[in-house]
Amino acid sequence: MPSHQHQHGQHEAGTDADAAMAELLDLDAEVMHSYLSDLTAWIRQLAADPPPRRILDLGSGTGTGAFALLERFEAADVIAVDVSAELLHRLSGKARVLGVADRVRTVQADLDAAWPAIDTVDLVWASSSLHHMTDPDRVLSGVFATLRPGGLLVVAEMASFPRFLPDDPGLGRPGLEARCHAVLAEQQAAELPHRGSDWGPRLSRAGFTIEAERPFVIDLASPLPAASGRYAHATLRRMRSGLDGRISPDDLAALGTLIDSDGPDGVLQRGDLTVRTARPVWAASRP
Repeated sequence: MPSHQHQHGQHEAGTDADAAMAELLDLDAEVMHSYLSDLTAWIRQLAADPPPRRILDLGSGTGTGAFALLERFEAADVIAVDVSAELLHRLSGKARVLGVADRVRTVQADLDAAWPAIDTVDLVWASSSLHHMTDPDRVLSGVFATLRPGGLLVVAEMASFPRFLPDDPGLGRPGLEARCHAVLAEQQAAELPHRGSDWGPRLSRAGFTIEAERPFVIDLASPLPAASGRYAHATLRRMRSGLDGRISPDDLAALGTLIDSDGPDGVLQRGDLTVRTARPVWAASRP
């Protein structure tokens, strides 16, 4: 998703932050189920036969990508790597519930510190994680060394936080969501300089052959997936944490009403929500 500073990547430490991130990742998986299904079907078309048996998920979060890939590739196992022990614990619990615990191995590692000891894999999945790395080019070198010749690397990124509201949500001045996004984009350009990168040239420099690039555009309208209101609520709540003092008091108050109100103005009760975002994806093979 993210980015949710960002979702499936190297996450900030702390149980509260991890719990909030886990909620957001799980809601993202629920609301974006059709996107994930389309994406893994596309990966299946690109992956050479025989299908991948060993998959590496970099910045696995709570396992959204890992479980989607296990469903698509029924003979595969996944190695899930994340910096957060809490998120990996949640992933392991989900694996047990889904009956795939024997197909999942977790590795806690800070990829900014060192590349973990991992045997050769057939497919590497990096969803909204590379832009969190201090030196993504060094991480890509680790990926290249771990991926077998002919294996596939899939990099999925997130153009921005999703958007949910009409231009005039009936609170304050029109354009509230656009103003919030503009402030966050400026903030994240400083804090996450690799976010928004064109990963194609970077993958080529790392030795990969670009196989395909595809923008997945998500534009969901009513009837929305059941979790969409909670997804909007969790996303806006996370956005607000970076906006205090950066937007006008009137905008902050309107955002507060959207998040905190149990009435018809609150996102949990609104009937005019949509879900709009874009997720560019690159697929590259190791020669």
